[in-house]
Amino acid sequence: MKTVRIILWAAVVVLAGVLGWLTLEMTRSKQELADGPFGVPFQLVAQDGQPITEQALRGKPTALFFGFTHCPEVCPTTLYELDGWLAKVDPDGTKLQAYFITVDPERDTPELLGQYISNVSGRIKGISGSPDKIAEVIKGFRVYAKKVPLDEKDPNGDYTMDHTASVFLLDSQGRFSGTIAYQENPDTAVKKLENLAAKG
Repeated sequence: MKTVRIILWAAVVVLAGVLGWLTLEMTRSKQELADGPFGVPFQLVAQDGQPITEQALRGKPTALFFGFTHCPEVCPTTLYELDGWLAKVDPDGTKLQAYFITVDPERDTPELLGQYISNVSGRIKGISGSPDKIAEVIKGFRVYAKKVPLDEKDPNGDYTMDHTASVFLLDSQGRFSGTIAYQENPDTAVKKLENLAAKG
C-alpha cells in the first residue's frame, strides 16, 4: 500500500511538472508574439521581380495573407474584401500596407502573382520565392499549408492547397496584432483595420 501511495505521489509530481512546463511554454509563446516581430527573417521575391525581405513588413502596419493563385474561392474572396476594407479605412494608402505570400511557389511565379492580384487590387503586393524558402516562411509564421492532390490515384497530377485562411495583422514594428478570419463580419474587419492603422 505504501509503495502504491509513493507511485501515485510521484505521478502527481511528474504531471504537475509537465503542466507547469506547458504553461511556461504557452506564456513564453504569447510573450514572443507580443514583444518581437512576428514570423521569421526571409529573402523572397516581390511580384515585380525585386528582392524583398521581412523589412518590408516594418514601418507601416501590415495586413498579411497566405494563399495561392489556383485557389477557387477563399483567396479571391479574401483579396477582394481586403482591398475594399483598405479603401474604406485608408483611402490614400498612407497608413496601411498589405501583402499576399504564396503557399504554392511551384506554380506561383512573381509575374503570375502580379497578374492575379492586379485583377483584384492595386494595393496588395504579391510575394513568391523558392519552395524551400517559402516553406521556411510558412513554418516561421505558423501558417498551415498542405498540398492536396485532386486525384488521389495520381499524386503527381494537378493539386490544390489547404491553407490558413486568416489575414494576419502586424503593427508597424512587425509584431503580431491579431487576425481577420475568413468571412469575418465586414464591420468587425474594418474596425480591426482602423485599430491597426492607429498603431502606425
